[in-house]
Amino acid sequence: MSVPTSDLPFDDTTDFENADRGFIGALVPAVVKADDGRVVWDNDAYGFLDGECPDTVHPSLWRQAQLCARQGLYEVTEGIYQVRGLDLSNMTLVEGEQGVIVIDPLISAECAAAALALYREHRGDRRVTGLVYTHSHGDHFGGARGVLPHGSGKDIPIVAPDGFLEHAVSENVYAGPAMTRRAVFMYGDSLPKGPAGQVGAGLGMTTSTGTVTLIPPTVDVTRTGQEEVIDGVRMVFQLTPGTEAPAEMNFSFPDRRALCLAENATHTMHNILTLRGAVVRDARVWSRYLDEAITFFDGTYDVAFASHHWPTWGHENVVTFLAEQRDLYAYLHDQTLRLLNQGLTGPEIAENFPLPPALEKAWHARGYYGSVSHNVKAVYQRYLGWFDGNPAHLWEHPPVQLARRYVELAGGADEALAKARAYADAGDLRFAATLLNHVVFAAPGNAAAKEALAGVYDRLGQGAENGPWRNFYLTAALELRQGTGRVHLDMSHQMATALTTEQLIDSIAVSIDGPRACAQEESFTIDLVLTDTSRRHRLTLHNGALTHRESQATGAGLTLTLTRPQLLGVLAGKGLDGVTAEGDPALLGRLFALVTKPDPSFAVVTP
Repeated sequence: MSVPTSDLPFDDTTDFENADRGFIGALVPAVVKADDGRVVWDNDAYGFLDGECPDTVHPSLWRQAQLCARQGLYEVTEGIYQVRGLDLSNMTLVEGEQGVIVIDPLISAECAAAALALYREHRGDRRVTGLVYTHSHGDHFGGARGVLPHGSGKDIPIVAPDGFLEHAVSENVYAGPAMTRRAVFMYGDSLPKGPAGQVGAGLGMTTSTGTVTLIPPTVDVTRTGQEEVIDGVRMVFQLTPGTEAPAEMNFSFPDRRALCLAENATHTMHNILTLRGAVVRDARVWSRYLDEAITFFDGTYDVAFASHHWPTWGHENVVTFLAEQRDLYAYLHDQTLRLLNQGLTGPEIAENFPLPPALEKAWHARGYYGSVSHNVKAVYQRYLGWFDGNPAHLWEHPPVQLARRYVELAGGADEALAKARAYADAGDLRFAATLLNHVVFAAPGNAAAKEALAGVYDRLGQGAENGPWRNFYLTAALELRQGTGRVHLDMSHQMATALTTEQLIDSIAVSIDGPRACAQEESFTIDLVLTDTSRRHRLTLHNGALTHRESQATGAGLTLTLTRPQLLGVLAGKGLDGVTAEGDPALLGRLFALVTKPDPSFAVVTP
């Protein structure tokens, strides 16, 4: 079983010493606002973490939150600096011959601009001479326009791993609305910050809520060993696709003896499958790239830093850190496979999965962001999918219908509620939550059941060492008591323009109301002739599905001859101004009439 909290090495203060090392100055107040005055980041709200750990927070998570809440400009080594605590991620700044190279410009342009201003306040008004994206997640590129505003940086190299652009935007096309909704739970966006509410997310404090932007890369890193020199600074790259992100890379600054580990090795167990939803990651590949990093970069660094948390100093300390992170993901992968091949299901494997003793007591391997429980289930899912092989689970009723039957078996809602309270009083919060969830789904208007379930979620959240688990439980409790809040979803123009034509069409295809299209017997073709890319795409609506392919065929019901910017305008509903249309223009209206707008405010904890 897991090491008891009392046996964890709380007297080891190395992380606190490293988190404070190199501190230069903080942003005061640590509040970032948008142009309209809206607060998009407030790190001062975490001032309560200066106190002792209360009974409402797991002591290990409290410790992690204290470390992550540190804010300001820090020197990593000569010529390399980090701004931490101004977003979920860090922004790193590397001084060159003429200016400064920015690595990972946070989530929001407003936060990135504030981070750059803080750096310049202490290091001088150096211009940005390069931009590097370590990987394809939004907290590492979204603030790009905060450091390179519109009209600047035309000839500045923007470096990213191969495949970056495709992966950076694809999540926003296919499952973006659902992921956005679940991210509200994962990061605790709607929770008040405090000992009874949100205390962090394990990887950082939370996500900023400013303007998300994207500037496409101009330099692709396509192989391990590739070298680039930007503003006189030499970088040596290791590609690590399929690890923490589909497109990711580590790289060293051999002349500065520093190593950037992107988000491949941080001071937490990471996610094999993030709770907001994503494609399952490959723990086996992740482990192997960490092992490769140990040998590939050996002897070239004295400090390693990442895009979250604090650096690790000393070559041997870094090797130990990387080896333990490598072993962590390898162990999760291999032991899950060993046990599933003995017939155990994901939940059965996760229920009793102790890590090796050295990893159990390593702070950086604790489950603050990922967890053993949901990572083991993710590895199982990657290989065997959702079905556990038991035919009783092959065709179960959906949640509401299932809940009604269980409540009936329990003797009705009042009896089920009484039994659930008894389980909760006895300390079996997990089954109390299961039973109360059935009552709520069977009778959504049952206020007593909703309050009882919210109370159980409070207790589960307060006992969680994992930041996202705590946030999920407490956000669920909040929504049971107050209802579902509105979730804002708006893909920025820069993100939309970065989509390929195929992705733009896919964004329409996944929003088509298929049953309505079938009921109306809709069947037609539309050709898009793009004059600026010399490509022609045929869209076919048939049997409720919108498919597309490149085609030189003619004779579509409607042919639109236009440029990509005009296509963006058409898809945004701005009409056909300047577009040459041949055939029946009404087909476009019929297509758009079938498009359903995603609702990122759907209910989660009630039907």
